Amino acid sequence: MLTMIGKRLLFAIPSLIGVVIVTFLLTRALPGDPAAYFAGPAATKEAVDQIRKKLGFDKPLIEQFVRYTNDLAHGDLGTSLTTGQPVAAELRNRLPASAELTLLGLVVSIVIAIPLGVLAATRPGSWIDHLCRVTTTAGVSLPVFFTGLVLVYLFYFRLGWSPAPLGRLDVFYSAPPTVTGFYLIDTLIARDFEAFRSALSQLILPAVTLAIFSLAPIARMTRASMLAVLASDFVRTARASGLSPGKVIVTYAFRNAMLPVITTLSMVFSFLLGANVLVEKVFAWPGIGSYAVEALIASDFAPVQGFVLTMAVMYVLLNLLIDILYGVIDPRVRLEG
Repeated sequence: MLTMIGKRLLFAIPSLIGVVIVTFLLTRALPGDPAAYFAGPAATKEAVDQIRKKLGFDKPLIEQFVRYTNDLAHGDLGTSLTTGQPVAAELRNRLPASAELTLLGLVVSIVIAIPLGVLAATRPGSWIDHLCRVTTTAGVSLPVFFTGLVLVYLFYFRLGWSPAPLGRLDVFYSAPPTVTGFYLIDTLIARDFEAFRSALSQLILPAVTLAIFSLAPIARMTRASMLAVLASDFVRTARASGLSPGKVIVTYAFRNAMLPVITTLSMVFSFLLGANVLVEKVFAWPGIGSYAVEALIASDFAPVQGFVLTMAVMYVLLNLLIDILYGVIDPRVRLEG
């Protein structure tokens, strides 16, 4: 297993190098001039050229790239021109907000989608099976930002059940002392249960928005994988041996059906990292997605490059975690590794 993990990390290095190169080139190819943006519409050409020189954008592209990679080697992601703060510090402060939202959305979708897929596979043609098909079709058909806007309109504007979609906490509460960066955990550590309820109420709608988006592929894959396993010879043998239906489904069928589901979970999580950008803008969530969008609008290269590199590292670590789970679920993967 350790050998397999080492190989996966070794193979990830060329991917990260490619991400650095492609991100650098794409940010320079985007329309817009950061110097002109920060100089203002009334600035003269001389003022714009002076700002461009100060920012180092007058240098050849290869020289800019060498300087950027040298800064990366020293752990420096640059400084945001819009906020004046180091990008690494901004990402570190905002990443827990995005991670808490994404993980809660994924957990909600797993809690709903996997039991729904299992029940649909064990009762084909029933109302549960039809419900699974309708739910998955709706999940893949609705854009994530549209779902978020509909939920805000319905539960905040019309019914008044949800608080205003304006960040992680209500304006009447202060942020808890930072321990993990996850407000749900930090408020419990601080024993501030009022702030915990506020943080949870602010999280519900954006998390449900992400859950609806990710529920469809998980439920469909669980149903398809369970149907394939339930039709296999070893399941028929287990049933013929007199084992109870629950033991056959849980002990034999479900574990063997989990490998494709875990693969789907890794892809869904990567999709959620992208969809998180839109959800954060809809709910004014102070995460790294909204930070990257604001920087992109301002042609601020450093935060965009830092955001993409952070997502690439998270994706590599996610794939490594999936490989480890493969080895835990299926011993044959450890032997092959």
